[in-house]
Amino acid sequence: MLRRCLLLTFAAAVLLPASAWAQSDGLTTNALYDGGNTGKYLMGGQWLLRLDPNDQGQKDGWARDPATAGWTPVAVPNAWNAQDSSDASFAGGVGWYRKDFKLPSAARRLSWVVRFESVNYRARIYLNGSLIGKNTGAYLPFEVRVPASTLKRSGTNRLVMRVDSRRFPTDFPPSGLSTTGTPTGGWWNYGGLLREVYLRKIDRIDFNTVNVRPDLPCATCDATVTYRTTLRNYGERAERVTLSGRLGRRTVKLGTVIVGAKRFATVVRSLKVKNPRIWQPTDPYLYTTDVSASIKGDGVVQRFRVRTGIRSIKVVGGRLMLNGRPTNLRGFGIHEDSPDKGFAIGNAEREQQLKWAVEAGAGMLRSHYPLHPYFYERMDELGMLAWVEVPVYAVKTQYLKRKLVRQLAARELETAIQTNWNHPSAAVWSIGNELSARPGPVQSYYIARAANSAHKLDPTRPVGYAVAGYPSAGCQPEYAPLDVIGVNEYFGWYPGPNGQIADRSLLSEYLDGVRQCYPDKAVFVTECGAEANRDGPVEEKGTYAHQVDFVNYHLGVYATKPWLSGALYWTLQEFRVRPGWEGGNPWPSSPLHQKAVIFYNGQKKPAFADIQRIFKSTVQFGARAGAR
Repeated sequence: MLRRCLLLTFAAAVLLPASAWAQSDGLTTNALYDGGNTGKYLMGGQWLLRLDPNDQGQKDGWARDPATAGWTPVAVPNAWNAQDSSDASFAGGVGWYRKDFKLPSAARRLSWVVRFESVNYRARIYLNGSLIGKNTGAYLPFEVRVPASTLKRSGTNRLVMRVDSRRFPTDFPPSGLSTTGTPTGGWWNYGGLLREVYLRKIDRIDFNTVNVRPDLPCATCDATVTYRTTLRNYGERAERVTLSGRLGRRTVKLGTVIVGAKRFATVVRSLKVKNPRIWQPTDPYLYTTDVSASIKGDGVVQRFRVRTGIRSIKVVGGRLMLNGRPTNLRGFGIHEDSPDKGFAIGNAEREQQLKWAVEAGAGMLRSHYPLHPYFYERMDELGMLAWVEVPVYAVKTQYLKRKLVRQLAARELETAIQTNWNHPSAAVWSIGNELSARPGPVQSYYIARAANSAHKLDPTRPVGYAVAGYPSAGCQPEYAPLDVIGVNEYFGWYPGPNGQIADRSLLSEYLDGVRQCYPDKAVFVTECGAEANRDGPVEEKGTYAHQVDFVNYHLGVYATKPWLSGALYWTLQEFRVRPGWEGGNPWPSSPLHQKAVIFYNGQKKPAFADIQRIFKSTVQFGARAGAR
């Protein structure tokens, strides 16, 4: 079972004087999530941070500078602008992190990698003064191998990172300026090491990828579970590796393969599971399906921990089907954010959001980016579904047409799938959000290739995309490769282009039109919401009474659409968006997005009770089979 203790290592870390930082190692085995390769050491304890407003650190040799002056002790994860709501903070900047550590073992046969769960946005990684890796992107993990030539096996190693959080129009999400010169760019641009960092031990053989893929033809059928494992040999000679796995209490022999020095090898093995215990919201049963790699004479040298659920998620006849039964999901959008930590939250904050979602009766969660692994592990346990989306959000066509931008978007999607494909909670791979509402050849090219890539990587899940809900968009043949259409609708809140969504009474007709356009695709409402931050009359936007009325009206309309596969309220808890944000509220509290039903400080708004009542009275799984 997943450890239920909420790991507060970072928040509770004791900060030492800067002069003592070299002795503050802080490596522990307290990983913040269970899955993946074993041999991970959490790089907790004390780090040092030095902001670089003039971007001179690289020129001045901060990667090699042993001096402690100018550096501030911090805990990681860390968002250096967590409590700064200025324009300059949102626009981004450069910061440097330093961490001294000693290897847990000096054995020469061992290789080491550093794993970063999320860094925003451009990272350059140095060890002992040498550049060992680079990465561009956020919200997804990446690893950097430590070259033996730069590693001190018996001494103190210095890890230094340059992090540049400044965004470009070609990034995900992109940057930009409003017509008044205010920076824009989706949601708040937190800079830093936003999720935790691990040092990972490799004894010659490593798991590059492990995919445990269940196939359940029907709810009463026997299942097939396929193990697809790619190994990497970090050693100097070929190794004969024996793979074994678990399927609950059952031991599975996956085969033996010779992996050449510095080479990769893939092993695929399928097996039947008779009378499987099916993963479903009322009984989210998880099979332990760990995979181990052994070398003769040395035993197990690496293990990959994974739990999966046997279930099927398909689109049939225009409905999302879970285990052969149609869904009518209700849930929320969420962001990783808190008043004091920004994006760099811990498991305590994640657990609180999940607790609120369960309390409200949510069956699905969505974010604009892949969430921390802890979220998905807990959703696996809770029987909740996840709309897993990459942050290809509002990228302008003039930039999307660039080959490099499309390649980077494809890499985001591939990494998101490979990172999360073992989670039974992952229900939809979403390729983006609110690109142009009228897709042309460029967007058509991206949609077709992204959908094809997702289906090739994982043929067991549908592929979706969230679009801005405007009646003028009409039917779009460019969406043909998709299985799921998500509609972000704000009828009666925003006016929309030429006022076309100002009248909420047009919502029902609009949704019926979407259904007519895409009769064979599952349709979701992926966003709806109204800002609320004060008392006042129901007619006045921004009041609690107005939000309550909005919730009841919109969810009431959805209840009349038996073909709808789900509807998600945007959002569960408030988060920071950008300077000057007003969100349609005549009296906003910039930069907060206040359509949520829970305040930034954790207090519930009146609309929470209404959403809870409606969600809990909605049959979300197995209702209205065959309805069109």
